[in-house]
Amino acid sequence: MSKNLKIAILGFGNAARAFAKILDAERVNILVNYDTAIVTTGIVTGTHGALYNPCGLHLESITENYDKTGSFQSPINMTSMELCEKGEYDVLIEATPLNIKTGQPASDHIKTALRRGKHVITANKGPIAWYFKELKELAKENNCEFFYETTVMDGTPVFNLVNDTLKMCTVTSVDGILNTTTNYILEELEKGKDYNDIMTEGKKLGFIEADPAMDVEGYDAAAKLTALLNVLMDAGITPNDIDRTGIENITYDDIMKAKENNKIIKLICHGDKDSAYVRPTLVDKSDLTANIDGTSSMVQITTDYMGKLSIIEHNPDLVQTGYGIFIDLLRVVERI
Repeated sequence: MSKNLKIAILGFGNAARAFAKILDAERVNILVNYDTAIVTTGIVTGTHGALYNPCGLHLESITENYDKTGSFQSPINMTSMELCEKGEYDVLIEATPLNIKTGQPASDHIKTALRRGKHVITANKGPIAWYFKELKELAKENNCEFFYETTVMDGTPVFNLVNDTLKMCTVTSVDGILNTTTNYILEELEKGKDYNDIMTEGKKLGFIEADPAMDVEGYDAAAKLTALLNVLMDAGITPNDIDRTGIENITYDDIMKAKENNKIIKLICHGDKDSAYVRPTLVDKSDLTANIDGTSSMVQITTDYMGKLSIIEHNPDLVQTGYGIFIDLLRVVERI
C-alpha cells in the first residue's frame, strides 16, 4: 500500500507554480517509482489569501486557475506562520518573497517547521545566507531533512553535486557570475545602449525587477555567494561579511576601455578562507567567465582532490527553478 506525503507551500509565485506543474506532471511516476502519493494540504500567499484542506487540495486546477486569474477561488484567511505552526503536513516548501537584508520571515517559517519535526525545502536564499548554521543544526536535532538547491542558480545541481558526488573533497574557493540581471545590463551597455533604456526594456522582458537596486548594487550576488560559502565551506558568514561593489557606476566608457585591452567587465563573485567579495572585474576575453552571456550564470568550485569544476546554467527559465524544488522533494521521498 502506498504512503501519503503531505506538503504545504508558502508562497505561490512563479517558482512555486512551476514546481506545482512539474509535480502534477510527475505525480504518477512518483507513485510508481517511490510508492508515495504527494498530497498538498495548504498553500498560503502574502496578498491573495490561502487554501487549506488536511485531506488534500486539487493542485492542478488551483494552479491553472491562479495562472488565469492571479487569485484563488474561495480563499480563506490563514497566515504563513499559522500554517507552519498548526497545519497538517510532512514537508514545508518555503517559496515566499525574498527579504535579502534580513532573511525574514522565511527563516522563522523554517525554524517553526523544523521544531515541529517537519522536513523543509526552501527556494528562498535569505535563510541560507543569514541563518544557515542555525537551521542546519535545528534540522539535525529534530531528525529532519533540509534542502535548498533552488536558492542559487535555480535547479542547477550545485549543492547536490558537491554533497552527493564529491564526498570527502574539501572546497577551497568559490568563484562565479551569480547575478543574471547585471550580466544582461553590462552586455547591453557594451552595445552602446542608454542605461535608462536598458532598464525599461529589461523590465518589459522580465529580466529586470521593478526595483533593480538589489541586483545592480550587488546585494543579490552577495547573498548567493554567502549561501554558497556557508553550505560548501562552512563559512558561518552573512551578506554583511561580503566586500560588495555593484555595477551602478560602470559606464560605457569603462566598458570600451576594457575592450581596447581585450578585456570585458563582469560582476565577479569570489570567496575563499581569507576573503569574500562581489565586484566589477576586468577579465580576459579568453577567460571562461567572459563568455557567460545574457541571463546565463556560472559557479566555479575549486577542491583539493578534483581541482576546479565549472558549472554553467544557460539562460534559464522558470522550469529550472521549479525543477530545483521538485528534485529536493524527491530527495526527501528517498530518505524517509
